[in-house]
Amino acid sequence: MNLSISVLPIILPFLFLVILKMPAKKGMTLSFLIVLIMAYFFWDMNEITLLASIIQGLHKAFGILIILFGAIIMMNILQMNGAIDRINLWFDHLTQDMRIQAILIAFLFGGLIEGVAGFGTPAVVVAPLLVALGYKPITAATLALVSNSVPVPFAAVGTPIKIGLANISTSTEFFNNIARTITSIEFLAGSFMPTIIVFMLLFFFAENSKKKDYIEILPWTLFIGFSYALIAKLVAITLGYEFVTIITVLVMLVVAIMSIKFKFLIPKHTWQNANEREDDLTHSDMSIIQAWLPYAIVILLLVMSRVIKPIQTFFQTTVDLSISNILGINGISSSLQLLYSPGFILIIVAIFSVFIQKASTKNIKVASLLSLNTVKGAALALIPTLSMVQIFSNSGLNSSDLVSMPVYLATFLGDNFSGIWVFLASYIGELGSFITGSATVSTLTFSPIQYQIALDYGLNVIVILSLQLLGGAAGNMICVHNVVSVSTVVGIEGQEGNIIKKTLLPAILYGFLVGLSAFLLF
Repeated sequence: MNLSISVLPIILPFLFLVILKMPAKKGMTLSFLIVLIMAYFFWDMNEITLLASIIQGLHKAFGILIILFGAIIMMNILQMNGAIDRINLWFDHLTQDMRIQAILIAFLFGGLIEGVAGFGTPAVVVAPLLVALGYKPITAATLALVSNSVPVPFAAVGTPIKIGLANISTSTEFFNNIARTITSIEFLAGSFMPTIIVFMLLFFFAENSKKKDYIEILPWTLFIGFSYALIAKLVAITLGYEFVTIITVLVMLVVAIMSIKFKFLIPKHTWQNANEREDDLTHSDMSIIQAWLPYAIVILLLVMSRVIKPIQTFFQTTVDLSISNILGINGISSSLQLLYSPGFILIIVAIFSVFIQKASTKNIKVASLLSLNTVKGAALALIPTLSMVQIFSNSGLNSSDLVSMPVYLATFLGDNFSGIWVFLASYIGELGSFITGSATVSTLTFSPIQYQIALDYGLNVIVILSLQLLGGAAGNMICVHNVVSVSTVVGIEGQEGNIIKKTLLPAILYGFLVGLSAFLLF
């Protein structure tokens, strides 16, 4: 019975969103209510603990909505300023091949945002860029989610490692050892990820795609994937875990652009069979530097606020909206440093972009109202989702001395499948991210369990913890609140189940590839 209840937060969203094709705000509300009832009657959580968990979920949802609002208002203001038109012209002049554009924008530019921000920011920033270039909204959302995987273990200047493994160790050498192991294990999966992204574009979203469309792009996607994996490994060895994603993506953006300029492995045929843009791109007199400058400032502020200690302290402490020990229950807390949020930085830069790009200040008001209206729909899905997540996570606080649902589930799997744990460890990470929406929280929750299983059954601790982080990264593809967020920014609320159905396969494949790599290498 306990096992059946512990898997409900995983099964119910798939049932309602994917199988029954309910919109997230309805499907996640039903999931939340069922988990709430089961937690009260069968996991013996009392009313105060459940209410505190719901408040915690509301608070965390507010933090995500700030990021979502920031991404939407920045896109709306830049669109009104004419910057998006100029950026699209630049991409169009660089290459009109949608297969290559997907890698440049979703995988590499999205990876750069992930490296400095994390917290679901990349997908909601890059998906609208893809839509503006002519990708269907569901195509843009799916590609943005799948792309937000390989860079994630080293996101936000190494947060998933540094914070996620804080219960295991605080040693920098330990973290760097994990980083080196991750980049070794991920060499196979990472090398294939650009190919997987492009193949998804061709298979799910192309009209009349031919075998040639797959074959001719394969050398370039494999080159990009292999180069990314190699540089990531070198950065992990030389500079350390905090800078793997940032440095690797910056180098790879240069490599990719140069390969396009010099037509290195680039197909002669320009593929545009998924383009639904009816009109030509709008001409813009804005300089490309002026158009990209707001994004550059966002990245600069994010890096400064996370690397330079005095600035980091200022951003983290000046407006601290965190709440601790909600309703007097020790351990039920939620952090939100407003200035430190990627969403706040996006909002501030979006406002200043009006002056940077010499546009009308009326754009700020119009974009704000438009963005608030968009975010309202997402709130109806995110609040029950995060409330359910917190009940799931806090279920160890009960009157029957039961461990929490995630611990119960992971321990059951470890006890029964330890012999093949190297193939399962990453999927525990994926389950954690699917539920919590964060590779960091997934690792923070499950790393002690993974660590104990490795010790109990004589497995390589570093490898198992690395697989946990890699799985947490892959879980971003199917995480409910990431899917809700990206669906909102591209205007396809209610399609969350359809998106998860498409992102589930690459998430499973990614988990298998990293497990296979770990088995072969270690």
